[in-house]
Amino acid sequence: MVKQIDPVCGMEVESEKTPYKSVYKGKIYYFCSQHCKKAFEKNPEYYLQHGPVGMPKS
Repeated sequence: MVKQIDPVCGMEVESEKTPYKSVYKGKIYYFCSQHCKKAFEKNPEYYLQHGPVGMPKS
């Protein structure tokens, strides 16, 4: 079981179990929810530069 950190909210995510994944610049990122995945895809550079900021608002 490989744990990854959701780049949006900072939660630990099991990479084999989560259906929420996104590829950016050749790297796979894993998310705890569709909300985090969508937030990342809107502005990936922000999260990669600033780190997790908590759950996005709906």
